[in-house]
Amino acid sequence: MLPVLAVAAASIVAGCPVFPASNPWNQDISHAPVAPRSAAYVKSIGLRAGLHPDFASTTYGIPFRVVPETQKPVPIHFTAYGASSDKGPYPVPLTAPVEAGSDRHVVVLQRGTCKLYELFGAHRAGRGWNAAAGARFDLRTGALRPARWTSADAAGLPIFPGLARADEAVGNGEITHALRVTVPRTQKAYISPARHYASPSSNPDLPPMGLRLRLKASFDTSRFHGQARVILSALKRYGMIVADNGSPWYITGAPDRRWDDDDLHALGQVSGSAFEAVQTGAIER
Repeated sequence: MLPVLAVAAASIVAGCPVFPASNPWNQDISHAPVAPRSAAYVKSIGLRAGLHPDFASTTYGIPFRVVPETQKPVPIHFTAYGASSDKGPYPVPLTAPVEAGSDRHVVVLQRGTCKLYELFGAHRAGRGWNAAAGARFDLRTGALRPARWTSADAAGLPIFPGLARADEAVGNGEITHALRVTVPRTQKAYISPARHYASPSSNPDLPPMGLRLRLKASFDTSRFHGQARVILSALKRYGMIVADNGSPWYITGAPDRRWDDDDLHALGQVSGSAFEAVQTGAIER
């Protein structure tokens, strides 16, 4: 029998809930049972690799933009995963920030409608955008994408709900949701709310997309302070969700001048051996 998980109140951004309180991103998994293959999953990710904040006080991270309900939709042309992308147009202005690096994510939240629009591999093109993939999410309902559909993330998940945001960590002193994390290799499987896999491997010791990981309750956080301690507290209570293939233990956040980069750098002292995988749902293939 799968566990019944506690929930927290959903955070509010631009007057919109970041999914209902009962949504998996908002579930307290501090007492969820350890997954049977936890040790193998963690070993495959990296026992010695350190936790890495993939965001900073500069432009490093995945930015997002809040737009008004009156934002004009623009054409979106999909170049790779059109069959599993939500068709445009999207209310994504040409001035929307693009993530630096090869993934080139664009994330836009619309006031009033409380719809989230995300692009992967985005490039401005004429009056709109070219993108490898795109997805639309309703922040009020948290409805899942169709089975085996990707999104702007490999796992078919939304990106925005898994970002570490300074308005929470600095402004409120706590993060009340799971964080997005990347791992080097995954298996050809996923756990809800993920909807898609991005691997040909049938190795059961590799993590499936959507796997939930948490910082062990026994890990001593007393030597950390400030924003690093806030993040570690969230990783004990809400954990992180495997969303993409990438570097080990890279947690994602939005760039913000309020981040203290020295605090964030201290997170590298936390090695993979401090984490465990928890059981939150059935593995789907």
